[in-house]
Amino acid sequence: MSLGIIYALVARGPIVLAEHSTTPTNFQQVTHAILEKIPPNDSKLTYVYDRYLFHYIRCNNIVYLCIADDKFGRRIPFAFLQDTMERFVAAYTEAEISEAACMGLNSFARTMARQMDYFSRSPQDSIRSVQGEISQVKDVMVQNIERVLERNDRIEILIDKSNSLNNAAFAFRKRSTALKRKYWWRNQKLMALVVFAALIFVYLLVSSVCGFPTLSKCRS
Repeated sequence: MSLGIIYALVARGPIVLAEHSTTPTNFQQVTHAILEKIPPNDSKLTYVYDRYLFHYIRCNNIVYLCIADDKFGRRIPFAFLQDTMERFVAAYTEAEISEAACMGLNSFARTMARQMDYFSRSPQDSIRSVQGEISQVKDVMVQNIERVLERNDRIEILIDKSNSLNNAAFAFRKRSTALKRKYWWRNQKLMALVVFAALIFVYLLVSSVCGFPTLSKCRS
């Protein structure tokens, strides 16, 4: 089952103005590396990274980018980007867009979140709702992200992945240790309870023969 569109951003060159993600990921690092490599001319492109597709439209120095899993195809994501572009330029003036600082227009994230959900849940209806002509996605180039990122960028991303895995492994070991300790104490308490019950049973048994409670019959 496709996850649909899971991340989207609007950027002025390499400066991210607004972004939204439906799931915790390290996509920010990858997308920021991509933004540095996007050529300055207006363009459309799809990058392949693992099992995800990074789609973007660059128009008038503004980049509209989204990420979806490879099962979601490319037609819906580019329709979403077209819709995002139209809504963004309608929401802000040229001065606001050109002067905004990093994340300075992140109020637009609410609009992206709503449209991401809409395009992911109702892909056919969302395609028909997009105003304007959408270029055929078959004409949009597809590149492997490995060809775009510099070697250092790839190493940093791999290191980040490795750190994430190490952190996850550490957290798992920590939880496992805590769980083992919890069950160890539970076993110790149970063992102590069993020993105590056994002592009580032996005492009662002896008392029944030797006299309760002082065991006077066995002392004489």
